[in-house]
Amino acid sequence: MTNNIDHDRLFKELISTFFVEFIELFFPQLMDYLDRDSITFLDKEVFTDVTEGERYESDLVAQVKFRGKESFFLIHVEAQESSRKWFNRRMFTGGDSVVVMAA
Repeated sequence: MTNNIDHDRLFKELISTFFVEFIELFFPQLMDYLDRDSITFLDKEVFTDVTEGERYESDLVAQVKFRGKESFFLIHVEAQESSRKWFNRRMFTGGDSVVVMAA
């Protein structure tokens, strides 16, 4: 019997549950500007790369007050069980990545 574990879902749950700790660990310089009490996770957002015509679906979008302004953190998670060729290149083109953006 095979156990299929949805690793993406588990990582998303972990990051949303421990969002502040995630930011503290990977982006500690942001913590002075982040209002911990303002964090709200939004439903999935779908967006299109106009130049390529490809559709993407975000993993996690957090709406937060950052530097006193309403901002959004987009976090894309891709769990891998083994090394993949071109992973480091795809990380920044929407394939397999962890991206945090504050706008």
